[in-house]
Amino acid sequence: MWHDYAYWTNLVKIRGSKLMNKLYIGLAGSILSLSLLTAASAADPKPEDAVRYRQSVYTVIGWHFKPIGAMMKGEIPFDAAAVARHAQYVEMMSKTAIAGFPKGSGPDAVKDTEAKPEIWTHWDQFEAKMNDFQEAAIKLTEVAKGGDQAAIKAQFGKTAETCKACHKEFRTD
Repeated sequence: MWHDYAYWTNLVKIRGSKLMNKLYIGLAGSILSLSLLTAASAADPKPEDAVRYRQSVYTVIGWHFKPIGAMMKGEIPFDAAAVARHAQYVEMMSKTAIAGFPKGSGPDAVKDTEAKPEIWTHWDQFEAKMNDFQEAAIKLTEVAKGGDQAAIKAQFGKTAETCKACHKEFRTD
């Protein structure tokens, strides 16, 4: 039941967004705290820890990106406030994602990763794609605050394209 999006959407409507905001902030804070503790305790994280970190970041991004997509496709009712809230979390996590790709955490060191070795051999290109995603996520947050569904849909599409562009070159599917 915890993984059912409809369940959580209804819970938000029933209990109000303040509770869910607290939960999301707590989750994001926990991930960020973990990253700070990891950075403080070890200059070079273990490759497995880096993979877990980045997988966690992308899980949170997906958690917030998917409901926006469902609203844009008409699969669930459009809720401007929910889109704005989800977009803020996507933006926040987009700023932390690149930290999960330290040298030595690729498929040569860890088997349970979808990251291609090209991330580290073409770092400048990878970093540029990550920056594109971050900029698109920032813009999505800005547009979402306006509540215009058509504008949100257009920017959501652009943001999704930045994800696809990076996956195409740097992720095994």
